[in-house]
Amino acid sequence: MPAEKLSISLPASLMQFIENYKITKGYKSRSQVIELALELLRYQELEQAYRLASAEIDPDWDLTVGDGLTDETG
Repeated sequence: MPAEKLSISLPASLMQFIENYKITKGYKSRSQVIELALELLRYQELEQAYRLASAEIDPDWDLTVGDGLTDETG
């Protein structure tokens, strides 16, 4: 996938963290570290959305769906 260039400003402490992480984990660039961080953030947001959606499921639905019905296809 083609990459797009982005210019951002970060506090010195975050820049140092990114550089240290790059070196200690063997990444080739700061961009790779930031890409990993954004993927983890996206995963966290998706996980939260799934958690909220599953909380909306009506527990009585399973009882209603199976009430008095049999599998007549088999």
